[in-house]
Amino acid sequence: MAYHCPMNPAQPALRHAPAAPPFRRELALGKTDLRTRLPVWPKRILMQSEGKRAPRHGERLLTSREGQSYVHFVGEHASLPPGGAILLDFGMEIHGSVRLVTPRGKPAPDTAAGDRGVYQARLRFGESVGAALGSPVNDHSVHDTLLDIPAMGSAESSPTGFRFLHLEVPADAPELPLLAVHAVLIIRDLPWTGSFRSSDERLNRIWEVGAWTVQLNMQEHLWDGIHRDRLVWMGDLNPEIRTVAAVFDDTEVVESSLDFVRDRTPGDGWMNTISTYSAWWVINLYEWHLARGRTAYLESQRHALLPLLERLRALVGPDGAENFPPMRFLDWPSHQDAPAVHAGLQGLLCLALRAGRQLCAWLGEPTAAESCARSLAEASAHRADAGTNKQAHALQVLSGLEDAAEIHLRVFAPEPERRLSTFLGFYVLQAMAEGGGHRSALEAIRKYWGGMLDFGATSFWEDFDLEWTKNACRIDELPVPGKRDLHADFGAHCYVGLRHSLCHGWAGGPTAWLSERILGVRPTAPGFSRAILRPELGDLEWVEGTVPTPHGPIKIRVERGKDGGVLRAIEKPEEIAAEP
Repeated sequence: MAYHCPMNPAQPALRHAPAAPPFRRELALGKTDLRTRLPVWPKRILMQSEGKRAPRHGERLLTSREGQSYVHFVGEHASLPPGGAILLDFGMEIHGSVRLVTPRGKPAPDTAAGDRGVYQARLRFGESVGAALGSPVNDHSVHDTLLDIPAMGSAESSPTGFRFLHLEVPADAPELPLLAVHAVLIIRDLPWTGSFRSSDERLNRIWEVGAWTVQLNMQEHLWDGIHRDRLVWMGDLNPEIRTVAAVFDDTEVVESSLDFVRDRTPGDGWMNTISTYSAWWVINLYEWHLARGRTAYLESQRHALLPLLERLRALVGPDGAENFPPMRFLDWPSHQDAPAVHAGLQGLLCLALRAGRQLCAWLGEPTAAESCARSLAEASAHRADAGTNKQAHALQVLSGLEDAAEIHLRVFAPEPERRLSTFLGFYVLQAMAEGGGHRSALEAIRKYWGGMLDFGATSFWEDFDLEWTKNACRIDELPVPGKRDLHADFGAHCYVGLRHSLCHGWAGGPTAWLSERILGVRPTAPGFSRAILRPELGDLEWVEGTVPTPHGPIKIRVERGKDGGVLRAIEKPEEIAAEP
């Protein structure tokens, strides 16, 4: 028999290249899924049904690592009788699905499900114990479902965000044998190029949880929530983009998200149907170019950016006041405070015009840059009263409309952890730092974002108020009679009760802030060609960490010396010029 031997130079070469797989030949492929699937096993059992409905060998679900059914079974498997239930804790907030694996055997034929040759289980997913035991609403993803499971096989739920699973067999279904129950974490498995460590373990934990919150939301695009609000919101993206820049080298998810919303907005419409979110798109593009400096990507935005800037310039009224049309969104806690919304949007418009001016300069559009400069000067002359609203004052400070030091002393420093929102609280922290209030900002982070950790959070929430914690249960504990449910009993606007997301990307801002303002690393020219490298200890004894750049990481170490002085060690790539 003749055969081709590649070691024999006399042998004729193959005439045809190997055929492509059918799916490559036949399907119009879209975007490649860059996510990884990883198993996560339950860490503890919080509750089981009792008596005749008690699970048998339920503890095996904590140790079994079976992902594949097989014929010859050795040992005892777990099982749930009809009406039986078990509540599992996977130990941390995750995005993904749950997979149930069954051994050999057949469902009992005297039930409707058994007659169909399948087992059945009701799965209720919760970001809190109360949600898993309650009646979660199937918004954006399925949180409460009846799943068919084959004998000697497996079945998997659709993805959502969760930490807790309430697994229950319907009373009219056959007993459910289980080799294993495990979660499938679906995530971009990216290394954390950025890092942060300090003398305060609470801050270290907050930096990590903020990074994890944003990484969980790095799915097909950069979402705002994984349980509910699995959408791409331009304003919500800004703290997320800043956190991505502080932690990861990835650029794909940010750019695909900016393009996704841009391409789905008609020329006469506002992004996400919210007028202010078009302003945020400009700011996002500006800050992303500073962080990554991808000139070709910026050039690809020219056709959308220039007409959008004309529309934003038209929002500057004759007296310089902003005229954003509805929906005039600042943040949810400020939603019904019209004067504060106006003051905040005045600052936001100035920030967008300033960003637009610089983007046009980078793109070589001097006429458009000058137009933005004129409109910015007109808007900057208008004064608006933010009252006691910290978020509105923050945008006024960052846009240069108010004095940072004066606002810090009068508005921010008294009870810095109060009257914050998890979204625009990031800008309050930034405004505090502008006014020299690094210690106040650290106190706010410890108490406000740390307050979520104190009540069981492993990711940061859509909204939070320290007042909610009075006489409330932790989210990772069973309900206690006489105590309030921190998840079900609070929330407002579009996130009332169990609709409240406990993993919201816009809440990850402290991670970016600690890297930008305590490690002190911020770009001032595209792609970190120039940067501010000014670490601040605040009330810390030492801090160290890394910040990713297109040229490689910047490394910082700062500590207090025995003589009270401050010792600094900074390593940077030679391509980065440090600001004086």
